[in-house]
Amino acid sequence: MLFAASEAMPLVKTGGLADVVGALPKELAKRGDDVTVILPKYGEIPARYTENAESVAVMQVQLGWRSQYCGLHRIVVDGITFLLVDNEYYFNRGYLYGYGDEAERYVFFCFAVLEAISKLDWLPDLIHCHDWQTGLIPFLLKTRYSNRPGYRDIRTVFTIHNLQYQGVFSRELLQDLLSAGDDLFSQDGLEFFGAASCMKAGLRFADKLTTVSPTYAQEIQTKAYGERLDGVLQQRAGDLLGIVNGIDTEVYDPMTDTHLVSPYRNSIAKKKRNKTALQQELGLPVNEDVPVIGIVSRLVGQKGFDLIGESMSELMKEDVQLVILGAGESAVEASLRDAQRKYPDKIAIWFGFNEGLARRIYAASDMYLMPSRFEPCGLSQLIALRYRTVPIVRETGGLRDTVEPYNEFTGTGTGFTFGPANAHDMMYTIRRALHFYHVPDAWKAILNNASRKDYGWGASAKEYHQLYRKLVR
Repeated sequence: MLFAASEAMPLVKTGGLADVVGALPKELAKRGDDVTVILPKYGEIPARYTENAESVAVMQVQLGWRSQYCGLHRIVVDGITFLLVDNEYYFNRGYLYGYGDEAERYVFFCFAVLEAISKLDWLPDLIHCHDWQTGLIPFLLKTRYSNRPGYRDIRTVFTIHNLQYQGVFSRELLQDLLSAGDDLFSQDGLEFFGAASCMKAGLRFADKLTTVSPTYAQEIQTKAYGERLDGVLQQRAGDLLGIVNGIDTEVYDPMTDTHLVSPYRNSIAKKKRNKTALQQELGLPVNEDVPVIGIVSRLVGQKGFDLIGESMSELMKEDVQLVILGAGESAVEASLRDAQRKYPDKIAIWFGFNEGLARRIYAASDMYLMPSRFEPCGLSQLIALRYRTVPIVRETGGLRDTVEPYNEFTGTGTGFTFGPANAHDMMYTIRRALHFYHVPDAWKAILNNASRKDYGWGASAKEYHQLYRKLVR
């Protein structure tokens, strides 16, 4: 199998996509699957990974009238082979995304993936494509490359990690880059409300579709969550499967995490040592008995920060500390800065990203807040549970599938959940969690329930393996 993606751990990461593409191949390899990952050779990839890369091929990639250089390099990291698509003009930049020529960059990448296959000494049985940056690969495979020897038998799986990001560009631009005629930009093709969509290309032309949780697979077939692609997804409902993400439990392990002051597994006492260390590090009053609510997130509307803003004055009336790490929309950041200035002894915020601090927040927090308006899967709640931090989440997408609400009558559950996306229901649920935090037997029961769950990739990798086997007989 060839995994095609725009980022992958441990080489380069902006979000959860990289975690999935980094961890799933390793789990599949344990099952005997042969997996290679192909991604752009970004300048941001640390030199320790690329300095000894093997040159596999040099070729030209045609984009409309443009003929562009493309190098192909091979490295092996943690037992997984990575192929890196080299073009410094497109990929040796200061950061991964957000440029004015995103269409050209990733059309080039999709062509490069398919051209690279002809330079290898093996043909993939299947290409697993991830998100809009690779959405054109199934389309090209069934059109431009359909007559190439061996290509016709290659099957494709396209995974939606977040339907909101679709790679929508002008029809004229994509027609130029693809040298494609009007017939491929019909309603049944790439056309999207007068423009053209790379995401839609993957949805229309891949053999099978997956997304990252069963609930999200159902949600995106509705107008509320379908991002104007719900009709396409309803048509392909029989080919759409929701498989919940896992996390790499070797990477996220509070017993071996070198970022922590005090390694632990289920010890509440050792977990509290991490809390007091974080309070000291961030300048908050040091008190192991004060419940700490943690957030590590992109600071964007999708993540429910409007609900947090509406509830801030009520939340600050509680005996609680709030610790946030992230960056994002200027309005969200400004609101949080105001709150930090108003409540300096109760709120600590780090704007930006710091992996070590993120791990310390997961370890030190008693609760982890995710009031997302939508959440395809979410990895943060899984990491929190792995670090024995109790999630407070909205019942949407993967949050609904991975956090079992606590039931004080049966003693079951791993966290606290609420349904409607409003500040009142969120605050009610936070207060409920704070109440049970001060009931030691109840809190220990929740933590014990969390300790018995498996947050790794084993079960999900089995589902992917079975899907691949149905396609490749």
